[in-house]
Amino acid sequence: MSKETEKQRWQRNFADLLQELRVAQTGVQILFAFLLTLPFSNGFTRTSGFQKDVYIVALLAAAAATAMIISPVAFHRALFRQGRKPELVRFAHRMASGGLAFMLISMVSAVLLITDFVLDRSIALVLSGLTGLWFLTFWAFLPFSRRNWGDDDTDDDDDENEPRSLSD
Repeated sequence: MSKETEKQRWQRNFADLLQELRVAQTGVQILFAFLLTLPFSNGFTRTSGFQKDVYIVALLAAAAATAMIISPVAFHRALFRQGRKPELVRFAHRMASGGLAFMLISMVSAVLLITDFVLDRSIALVLSGLTGLWFLTFWAFLPFSRRNWGDDDTDDDDDENEPRSLSD
């Protein structure tokens, strides 16, 4: 199997990032849509001041996540056909990471809002904390603890011994 060129690697990295962003974008859009409709539901008038504050945090974090996760599209449009794929990939990576961080805040805040509405606050705080740890386990702790697995190849994403799909 021939080695990919630097340009091909950047193109593949960008395609991989776009696939990841599609998944994250769907999740954050569903959460954001839910949060946008919540104040118009009948039960929202019964929320406490604390719950309204948590709602605002969840809403603003979802908005920030949405902006960051979609921003690589705008950046790509601005740099289209300028041969700046490395810059685009680095930017998209930072935006995806930041978007996931805001998505985590929004998800945990949404869990806190709902659990505080239906349960005792102390239970809601514990469940929300556990939710945050659960997300951090799968979004940060496990991935970062596995970063150095595999061969010492130049690209952390691929193993040369694995078959590659036609889209790679």
